Amino acid sequence: MAQVTYNGTGRRKNSVARVRLVPGTGKITINNKDVVDYVPFANLILDMKQPLTITETTDSYDILVNVNGGGFSGQAGAIRHGISRALLTVDPDFRPALKSAGMLTRDPRMKERKKPGLKKARKASQFSKR
Repeated sequence: MAQVTYNGTGRRKNSVARVRLVPGTGKITINNKDVVDYVPFANLILDMKQPLTITETTDSYDILVNVNGGGFSGQAGAIRHGISRALLTVDPDFRPALKSAGMLTRDPRMKERKKPGLKKARKASQFSKR
């Protein structure tokens, strides 16, 4: 028989994460690496696991993630978003709990674009009166 998988796509900043939930023991693999080897900060790992703790499915699924773009924080947010969306395909009854915790909302904050005549988005060169 084919193995059941649940898919979800998460995005944050410039990161895109494609998440697959497979019934298993709770192992998280990101880009073919273990989560501890891929993410250097423990608080980001906890952040990624939030949807699982809210729905009490921490040890029920193995999580396979392909993520690209952005930095560690953006990727962690994208993975969290993707896990939340995948959990909705597992059981739609998880929706109220995930929604109230803010896991299903795409974070709209993006890097502000550079403006012409400025060094960065808002940083101008030093003003000289004379």
